[in-house]
Amino acid sequence: MWWLIVFMAILIGFGLLVDWWHKKHGITNFNPDENAKNISTSERIYAETYLNNIKNGNDNGGPF
Repeated sequence: MWWLIVFMAILIGFGLLVDWWHKKHGITNFNPDENAKNISTSERIYAETYLNNIKNGNDNGGPF
């Protein structure tokens, strides 16, 4: 059972390392208008519908 705890600690450590790396070397040139040009209509509709459903779920006393 100790190997499970070690494995979980290794995964958490690896996640922290990756998070640190991406914060240090992350995206520096972020332009939302340029990104909006590169998305298809179906992806935009899917994302807007998903976010609207989340908002409605939260307004109606969602799961939390």
